[in-house]
Amino acid sequence: MRSPRTEPRPREEPPWRPDDTPRAGRLTGRVTADVAVVGAGLTGLTTAYRLLTRAPGLDLVLVDAGRPGAGASGRGTGLLGPRVGPPVDVARRRFGDETARRAYEASVGWVRQTVQLAGELGADCGLVPAGQLVVAGSPRAAAVLTRRAAAYRALGLDPELLPDPGGFHAALRFPVAATLDPAALTAALAAEVTRRGARRYDRSPVRSLRPGELTFPSGTLRARRVVLAVNGFARSLRLPVGTVAPLEVRAVATAPLPPALRARLGAEPVIDVTPLGPYYRLTPDGRLIMGGGPADCPPPSRPARRERAWDWLAGRLPPDVEITHRWSGRIGMTGDDLPVVGRIAPDTWFAGGCCGHGLALSVATGAYLADALTGHAPPPADGGPPPPLPWHRARGPWLPTGGAARPALGAYLRLLAHRAGRDGIRCAG
Repeated sequence: MRSPRTEPRPREEPPWRPDDTPRAGRLTGRVTADVAVVGAGLTGLTTAYRLLTRAPGLDLVLVDAGRPGAGASGRGTGLLGPRVGPPVDVARRRFGDETARRAYEASVGWVRQTVQLAGELGADCGLVPAGQLVVAGSPRAAAVLTRRAAAYRALGLDPELLPDPGGFHAALRFPVAATLDPAALTAALAAEVTRRGARRYDRSPVRSLRPGELTFPSGTLRARRVVLAVNGFARSLRLPVGTVAPLEVRAVATAPLPPALRARLGAEPVIDVTPLGPYYRLTPDGRLIMGGGPADCPPPSRPARRERAWDWLAGRLPPDVEITHRWSGRIGMTGDDLPVVGRIAPDTWFAGGCCGHGLALSVATGAYLADALTGHAPPPADGGPPPPLPWHRARGPWLPTGGAARPALGAYLRLLAHRAGRDGIRCAG
């Protein structure tokens, strides 16, 4: 294919439709509220939406360091699929069969919950229900995928290996999934919570916090309850949540593809089973979105490293396609692949560390936090309290990510990228 350097320079932003969310002013002076939600991504916005649905007229303030969807929620690639925590075979060893099964079944429910939310909002977000394929590009990766398929089968769950993997070494199909424009869903949520009475403040980064009070560059906010939906920005706020490491990942988008090429690629998104391996999906207007490849922690990375990562992705696209958009995004990672969602002080909750599986998980986390703040627990199945899921916790494991440990972490990420290049798929079309 032609190098993207010889084409018109791609725009360094996602190809999502323009954000028409009305801008809000900065937080200034002394502000008070019943509930303060920090972070206007999918988690924070869903928390606010569920609270305002349940308690119309609630005095709620929503504040963001940038604007709604400026972080991972508006810069994702729109894959809505079931997954939380480590791979299912690892989850069985670590937590046992019952927890591994509950985690997967919960994540399937979150996909359906997100589809339902988009319908409630009337969100024009290009939602396309479809299955999802996790595939292997080498015999080594096929052995990993076959082992995971056996774990799902042992738990009586629905993912299954396809008898005809369609040019891959193996393919595991998840029947409940979808794709959508994540920025449009985020914008629809922002518009709805504003309509329901939330007071929004943009461009207002938190400088410090103590129980019940947050300080901003131009003011303070006092609230009875606080939700910190800040994901990979936990470190900058020195929150006691363990390590939620920010990881910079990349994606590219092509111009609309010819119909014959679209037909060969198929309607279902494809995800490489190899860590940092490429994944791709089609948009309703026929663009090909591809993500994965070399990543950096902590961001921001040098421009040359971003260029090499985008080139890595370009080399896995079908020949003679034009890249029109390329971008980076920040996700939050933990040392055990599990999110951190819990109460970190008597009236303060934190959510973050989706580990790259955040679209449906973020929506579900918002509903969970709204339940926690209002004392509405989901009804137990057997009359007793349901056992906690392993990511409902106030703290994750600590990881060394800075100082002398940073070169070692960079070397590990380069090793993963090398393996992804060796075993990863190519979207040949």
